[in-house]
Order: sequence, then C-alpha cells, then structure tokens
Amino acid sequence: MWSVHSTALHDVDVNISGGKYGHPLQAASAHGHDEIVKMLLDKGAHVNAQGGEYRNAFQAAASGVEQDTRTVKLLVDAGADVNTQAGVFGNALQGASYRGQYSIVEILLENKANVNADGELYYGNAIQAAAINGHHKIMRQLIDKGANVNAQGGQFSNALQAAAAFGCPTSVELLLDEGAKVNEEGGFFGYALQAASYRGKVSIVKLLLERGSNINVEGGTYGTALQAASERGHESIVQLLLEKGANLLINSGADLNAQGGRFGNALRAAAMKGNEDVVKLLLAKGVDVDARGEGYGTAIQLA
Repeated sequence: MWSVHSTALHDVDVNISGGKYGHPLQAASAHGHDEIVKMLLDKGAHVNAQGGEYRNAFQAAASGVEQDTRTVKLLVDAGADVNTQAGVFGNALQGASYRGQYSIVEILLENKANVNADGELYYGNAIQAAAINGHHKIMRQLIDKGANVNAQGGQFSNALQAAAAFGCPTSVELLLDEGAKVNEEGGFFGYALQAASYRGKVSIVKLLLERGSNINVEGGTYGTALQAASERGHESIVQLLLEKGANLLINSGADLNAQGGRFGNALRAAAMKGNEDVVKLLLAKGVDVDARGEGYGTAIQLA
C-alpha cells in the first residue's frame, strides 16, 4: 500500500477529471489504495462523481483491478450510492458478483444494494453475473436476500442459461432447486438445454433433462439442442439426446429431423462443420438425408 503525506495534496484539485479512471478517487479505488482514498475524501473528493471506465469510485472499488473491502467500507461511510447504475458492470453488486467477491457482496447487501437491479446488457443482473463464473456461494447469498432466479436480462436472458452455458453443475442445480424455470425461453441460446448442448456439458444436459427440459423445443441461434450439439461435434451429447431415456426422465428421444436454427436441422449443422462422427451417428439413426433447409439445400450439398 502506498504511503503519501497529506501535504502532497496541498493546492491540488482532488476532483480534476480526465483519463481512463475519470478522476483520482476512482483511480485509487480501482486499485485498492485505501490510504489514498481516505486522503482524497478528507480533502473533499466527491464520492459519487461520475466518469471514467467504472463511472464512479464505488463500482471501481467493488469490481475494479484490486477489489478491496477496506476501500468499499470507506466509500460507504463517505456516502457512496451503492445502487448507482452505469459503468462496466452496470452496478457495484453486479461487478462484485461477477468477480466472485463474497465479502464485498456481503457489504453491499448489508448496505441495501438492490439485489434485483438490472445492469449492463451483457450480464443482466447480479445473479446472472455470478452464475456466468460459477460463483454458487455468491448466488446463495443473493438468493437468501431475495434475488429472483428467473429475472430476465443480459445476453443469456436468465441465470439458468448462463450457468448451463458456462458449465457449473452446482450452480445449475442450485437454481433449479430454488425454482428456476427449466424451459424459460430467451437469450442467445434460446434455452438452457441448448446452451449446455452447444458447450458440450454432458452432466448439465443430463441434469436439465432429468428436471424436465423439453428435448425438442426450438429457439435461439442454434435451433434445437440436437442441432446445437451436432454443430459443435459433441457426439456423446448427440447420442444422449437421441436415446429414448434409458435412465432419464423423458419419454422419447430428440427429433432427428426437427427444423430450425441457422443450419435448418442437425444433419446439416454437423455436415457444415465437418463433424464426421456426428454425421455417421445421425445417419445410423435414420435421419432424412434429403431434408432441405431454407437457403442451404441438403446436407450433401452443404458437405
């Protein structure tokens, strides 16, 4: 930690603006320099001044380069607005949740941070931000304080799809146990099952199917879960989706010839991406090789 004498700030404008961090207080807060933060505040730095990468000092302290609880507490005591909306993460709670800062999240919640506040377009809300990085302990924190597990927003639309996409079974199970809707539509992948299938997360695909995911529902960029897995060449997931539920709570396997998504069907998706083993598997299961997709023709033409 830097040591600076207060005389160093004599006749200096502590609220001067400009540069990456907008103003001195945000710069010091982002790097956890609590002694300098205190000095700047004592000299009249505006605790809620806006500007810079993090938009304000508080969000910088909560989610910046060096997240520091002492700095966060200093800013809270100085009157920082814990719910200011702006910046890289949308708000401080979302930033701390994304970074996995349990202690900072606790401070924010104790100081009435809005647990369901909408944030930046990518992360949506705090519980989705935590789910993206598999911070299930923080997700538990947020849920205990009233976080809505089905809150909408962000690239993945909801926390379940985010957790499924980034492959944390513990987070997925927690959300499902707390009432997350397994067939909630929205976001980049359309559904959590498509997200897990595209990412090749076998254990999550099994879990979602056990919890009632609609195996043939179509939505999002990749259409069905089967098409998402086929495009990425995840043979084990393709096989799993095609099975009629040997040890899963589903009544029938995925529809081989279901239409939708950017390549029209699973066979065209696999052929387009050169996933030979998946193509062979689909053919062995009786897929319609002559099925056409809008703008793509047959799988043979694609290959």
